[in-house]
Amino acid sequence: MRNAVAVRSLLFSFVLLVLCNTSFGQIGISVSFGPPPIPVYEQPICPEEGYIWTPGYWDYSEDDGDYYWVPGTWVEAPQPGYLWTPGYWGWGDNVYVFHEGYWGEHVGFYGGINYGYGYGGRGYEGGRWDNGHFFYNRSVNHVNETIIHNTYNTTVIENNNTRISYNGGNGGVQVRATSQEETYGRERHVGRVAAQNEHVQQARSNPELRASRNQGKPPIAATAKPGDFRSGAVPARQAGGAYKAPPANAARHVNETQPGNGARPAMENRPGNQPVNNSGAGAGNNGHARDLQPHTYTPPNSGNAAADKRYQDQQNKLAAKQSQEHQKLQQQQEKEHQQAEKRNYNDAQKQQMEQRHTQQTQHVEEKHTVQQQHMEQHQQPRPNTAKPAEHPH
Repeated sequence: MRNAVAVRSLLFSFVLLVLCNTSFGQIGISVSFGPPPIPVYEQPICPEEGYIWTPGYWDYSEDDGDYYWVPGTWVEAPQPGYLWTPGYWGWGDNVYVFHEGYWGEHVGFYGGINYGYGYGGRGYEGGRWDNGHFFYNRSVNHVNETIIHNTYNTTVIENNNTRISYNGGNGGVQVRATSQEETYGRERHVGRVAAQNEHVQQARSNPELRASRNQGKPPIAATAKPGDFRSGAVPARQAGGAYKAPPANAARHVNETQPGNGARPAMENRPGNQPVNNSGAGAGNNGHARDLQPHTYTPPNSGNAAADKRYQDQQNKLAAKQSQEHQKLQQQQEKEHQQAEKRNYNDAQKQQMEQRHTQQTQHVEEKHTVQQQHMEQHQQPRPNTAKPAEHPH
């Protein structure tokens, strides 16, 4: 009997070990349109020693097909020595996929997203562990030193003017994981703790945190502790950029969730194994014009029907022109691929070609972004403020 119990115990421990090393960090969900920019907000003061900052991010609700803001918050580390690797949205297989965050001894790849407060896109500069105690960098953290004495001051310059919240695709951050980040992603780690899961549930159930409701400026941007949306909560100072509603015909979601929740298993993709591969041979989905999304714009609704129609005509004209440029670049790149096959390019020649294609694609999308911004700034219709005609008495 004791031998049977021992065997079951060993099997259970083995299963837990497998789960800790494989399930966390896989894709949670896939969406056909990207999240809004990261809002601008202040970090609440650290509540206690041993709490580590976890930045806010946009999650996605399958119920209503809308992004919602999960406020940044201070979370007690599950064990001394563990740091938080934030989750991130990345472009792959013509959809935006979310890679779950995790706790581990090192900070792995999180899409190159500049979340701020020590998470500048690579690693973490907000603090470090020393002999079982966490020391906070005052340069990026809001810490009350009369309560928490484990502090130091190393200057960190965080320039986050774009507030981009996703990796790859149209307008996303063009960063790949380093070999060291890939190694960190394969180390043993654990997923969100219970307090973080409750925090996400609170955010999901709050309609004020829906992007369509707050236009990218959530009224609760960060909290002092997980799930406490009242005491210590701070609102966003401003949206990270202009809010754009998703296209009317956008697919709501693709069922790519983690194993064990009733859905089909997600593809194997641990943190650091970035699906967006935009350089080198075999460049990824955002490295070619054929993988770009068509440009769509939110129809104007200023109340001036005539001006709205003129502006929408301009939008349609620009979208058609940009689509033609996509097609032209796609034909050019496919022709070069065919030539490469006929001429039996070696690996170095293929790599050069793919890098050139990536640069061409990025250049076109940057040009289109500037065109769109120019149109929005100079062509936005004004509300109909004309005075009603006076009737003779």
